[in-house]
Order: sequence, then C-alpha cells, then structure tokens
Amino acid sequence: MSQRVEYDMAVVRGFAISALVWGAVGMLVGLIAAIQLAWPDANLPPYLHFGRLRPIHTNAVIFGFTLGVVFAGSYYGIQRLCRVRMFSDTLSRINLWMWNGIIVAAAVTLLLGISTSKEYAELEWPIDIAIAVVWVVYAVNFFGTIARRREKGMYVAIWFWIATVLTIAMLHIFNSFALPVSWLKSYSAYAGVHDANIQWWYGHNAVGFLLTTPILGLMYYFLPKQIDQPIFSHRLSIVHFWSLIFIYMWAGPHHLIYSPLPDWAQTFGTAFSVMLILPSWGGMVNGLLTLRGAWHKVRTDPLLKMFAVGITFYGMSTFEGPMMAVKTVNSLSHFTNWTIGHVHSGALGWVALTCFATLYYMIPRLWHTQLYSVRLAEAHFWVATLGLLIYVTSMWISGVTQGLMWRAANPDGSLVYTFIETVAAIRIYDVLRVFGGALYLAGVVIMFVNVWKTIQSGSTRVPAPEPGPGAAAAVAGGQ
Repeated sequence: MSQRVEYDMAVVRGFAISALVWGAVGMLVGLIAAIQLAWPDANLPPYLHFGRLRPIHTNAVIFGFTLGVVFAGSYYGIQRLCRVRMFSDTLSRINLWMWNGIIVAAAVTLLLGISTSKEYAELEWPIDIAIAVVWVVYAVNFFGTIARRREKGMYVAIWFWIATVLTIAMLHIFNSFALPVSWLKSYSAYAGVHDANIQWWYGHNAVGFLLTTPILGLMYYFLPKQIDQPIFSHRLSIVHFWSLIFIYMWAGPHHLIYSPLPDWAQTFGTAFSVMLILPSWGGMVNGLLTLRGAWHKVRTDPLLKMFAVGITFYGMSTFEGPMMAVKTVNSLSHFTNWTIGHVHSGALGWVALTCFATLYYMIPRLWHTQLYSVRLAEAHFWVATLGLLIYVTSMWISGVTQGLMWRAANPDGSLVYTFIETVAAIRIYDVLRVFGGALYLAGVVIMFVNVWKTIQSGSTRVPAPEPGPGAAAAVAGGQ
C-alpha cells in the first residue's frame, strides 16, 4: 500500500495568483506603451512615458508573469514527478515573497528612471544581487527535492526545468558583473563590442532558457495530464532536450549582425540559429502528435485549444527566428517592427497561451473545485487569439514596409524617403497593434474573473490522499 504524500501547494497557489496579477499589470502597461507609439501626446513625462514604461512592461511580463507561472508549474510538477514534498517549506516561502518583492522593486526603480539600460537586464546591482540570492534558494529547494525523490526515473519535464535553473543562474551572474559607483548606479564591467556580445549572449539565452525550456517543461507535463494520455515519444523528447540546449547557447550573435562584432562571430551565430529549427520543430511535432486520436477533445476543451495553438506558434516563431538570423533577411528586418511581430508571436502565442493553459489546469486543483466557467475560458481563448493575430500581422506588414522604405534609394544613391515619411506610413499598423493588444488584455481580464470565481467556490483543504507511485511513468509512458 502506497504512503500518502502531502505536497506543499501553498507556494504553488501563491505563485499562481501573483503571476496572474503581474500578467495583467504587465500587459496593461504594454498596451499603454503601444498607445503612446500610435498617439505620441499620450506620453506624460517625466514618469509615464514610453522610455520608462517599456522596461516595466517587459520585466513584469517576463519575470513577474512568465517566471511566476514557471515557478508555480515546476513546484506543482516536481513534487508529483518525484513523489516527495518540496525539500524545504521555508525555502519555498522565501522564494515566493522575495521574488515578488524583487518585481515590486523593479517596477519602482524603473519608473524612477533607475536603469542600467541593458535589454532585459535593466535592474541595478542591489536588485541583481537579490535575484542571484533568490535563484540560489530556488535551486537548493529544487535539487534538494530531486535528491530525495522516490521515483527513480526523471521525466523529461524535470530535465527542461534543470536546464533553466542552471543556465539562468550563469547568464544572470556573468551579464550582471558591474562596478557600483553608488547604491543606485553602476557601470558594466565589460566595454564596447565585448559588452554587446555578453549582453546578447545573455539576452538571447534568456529567451531560450526562460521563455523556451521551462515552458517546454510545462507543455511536456501539463498537456499529457490534460489530455489523459502519454506524450507521443519520450525518446524524441530526450533528443529534443539535448540538441536544443546545446545549439541554443551559441545563437546570441545573430542580434549583432552588421555590427562591429567580428564577422566570423556573426556567421557563427547565424549558423547555430539555422540549426535551431531541427530541435525546435522536434518539440513542436512531439507536442502536436501527442494529440493524435484526441483532436475531437480540442473542439470542446479550451485548455487543449491553448496548448495546440501555443505549440503551433512555437513552431512558427522558431522557424521565423532562424530565418531572420540569415544576413540577407536580417538586412531587411533589423530594427523594424518585423522583429516586434516575431517576438510577440512567440511571447503571446507560444509562451502566454501555454502559461494560461497551465494556470487553468492548476487552479481548480489547487482549490479543490471545478473551473467556474468553461465558456469564459473558451471566450478567453478566442479573444486572445484574435488579438494575437491582429497584433503580429500588423507588425509583420509594418516591419516589411519600414525595411523596404529605409533601403529605397535614388539612382544617385540618396534615400527616396525621409525617416518621418516611414513613420507616417506605418501609423495605421501602430493603431492596429493597440487594438490587438487591447483584445489580448481583455482575454486576461476574462481569465482574472474566471479564476477569482473559481477560487471563491473552492477550498485549500485536501479532500483525499494522492495516488501511489507510478504517476511519472504514466505521464512519460509514451513511445
């Protein structure tokens, strides 16, 4: 007879709620920033202008919402896959409260204009140190749980979360080396092109190991659970894992094409970026084929709709990204709204939809109740998908328009268009971006209401014991 395991779900509940709050806040700030691009008079200096709101948007959505869901999902999954309670309840609480304190500190300092001006790494050195400390707390708790596991095998979702824990620590620490000159100001320890190379080694791999590998861990765990059948191929998931983490690490220089970075390094980054298509599409195929024989469920299950569309956007964005890393394509796309469309097709299509589906799966189980309204979740899916399509399509068209107008030249070599003419030409697409973003945010509001009603109808008391060992094998028991 199996021994009952009492899992620590309080930390999961905490991160699930905080992630949803930060997602709503971050996307609202993003909508305001989009409005400011379409109607410049909406900029309100000194605090409420695009230059300060944009990094608040990215930090809240990436580190508050996405990483909040990753914390919640990994804490939820690791305990069940290992069949043990988290290594330390105290470390779990420190992780929860200290991380949310860091997000608050980030919002306040960025609003005040206190910034290192490094993409996705704008926070000043005291906050960087706090991030490193809380990440060590998470790592100790995570690996301590694995060390005490009662399941011998480790399902692939654990491997993707391990890659995130180890790689993000390395990226953050090395990119954040700085020389403080006061409590609120520091200068990078690197200089010139070396600083740029380190920054985009960090920046691109932050996308890879914070917006890709942990989300794949969520997909590999929660999709089979929701559909109630194994992942299509466990062998393919392992090949996907090892090839992805090896190739991704070297693709960062594609952000510095046509820069002072040595040409060989630019070409190196391009080559590895193109190679990324294979492991990425291996994961996409594995996810979509998991739905084999169960596509009829997608018609009535909004969670499966989110997973399916999210995986599809994963495949689209991981094809588009390598193509944009090719020098001839990059000469057209770089610095244009095409890049914005690419980023948001991955962020809103792949990452956010997978995170929404994960939260929808966990929250009724965390409060031991049923989802308040499947119809509201269905409405959320369709509103978000429509907003997403309007957003990225407008940015794709806008970006190609910008690129072609910037490079148009007269026979004497002079430019055909002034810069302000290119700005005027894309204004309609800036307005469409606002409309698409507003629809996507409306979906988040619908989810917020649905989750709130679900929590109100539930309870945190555990009604029944967990099933015995073997669940990890049941999830991973595919081909």
